[in-house]
Amino acid sequence: MDISLKGKVALVTGGGAGIGRAIVDAFHELGAQVVVAEIDDKKIEALKSFLGKDGLAVKCDVQKTDQVAAVMKAIDDKYGHLDILVNNVGHHLFTYKPLEQLSEEEIDAQYNINLRHLFIVTKAATPLMRRTGKGGSIINISSIEGFRGCTYNVAYTACKHAVTGFTRAMALELSADQIRVNLIAPETTDTEQVPVGLMVKPQYKDVAARSLPLGRYGKPSDHAGAAVYLATDLSAWVTGTTMLVDGGGLAASGFQRTPDGSFTICPIVTDSAM
Repeated sequence: MDISLKGKVALVTGGGAGIGRAIVDAFHELGAQVVVAEIDDKKIEALKSFLGKDGLAVKCDVQKTDQVAAVMKAIDDKYGHLDILVNNVGHHLFTYKPLEQLSEEEIDAQYNINLRHLFIVTKAATPLMRRTGKGGSIINISSIEGFRGCTYNVAYTACKHAVTGFTRAMALELSADQIRVNLIAPETTDTEQVPVGLMVKPQYKDVAARSLPLGRYGKPSDHAGAAVYLATDLSAWVTGTTMLVDGGGLAASGFQRTPDGSFTICPIVTDSAM
């Protein structure tokens, strides 16, 4: 089967770094005309140089309805339609504390950056996607925290659980238009937002990664591969589902690899790795 995105227009939000940038690179390599909604000016300039005249890099805070509308107008003016939407924006915002210590402003900030913007962007993009009359693909980037509890991170975790419901409901709502809606749920991935090298003491990097069955943390390219599958005809009969790109983390459910290569569900504690 030919894996190609030639002739397709793809919008990636927050595509200037990390998982988003890896998806931009992969889509561009497969021939898509890529549009990136990005808030960082330096990243926008780098994207403009990379994408060339066939692509677009637009400054946009996806939490702002008027700015999202401006991105859609730019897509309409240049291409006249949209085939693929990747809702990539999200952030833990470093608010690691018990619920009783969270301010209303911090809760609102988590909701806005991790859930509300999906409504704004998807609502604005849908008319452009319907226009093709050939279906399309919406890919929501969520988190493994949308499938388990995460203490001291309740607002983020609740929003990521809600992204799963949003994905499933929109998959049904847009099915008559043959627009597929799916979700990618990453485990800890080494990115600008989650720099593993700063989180884990160097001497414990390999030890800490044993908590995942495949023995390493994620790379942005891992998720770009999943996005390529969901954006192309490889997944033509897949909608309303989740790809857990997590190195087997959720399947392990507490089991971890021991130094001798076996598995245990008992704690292995010698020192703090973080």
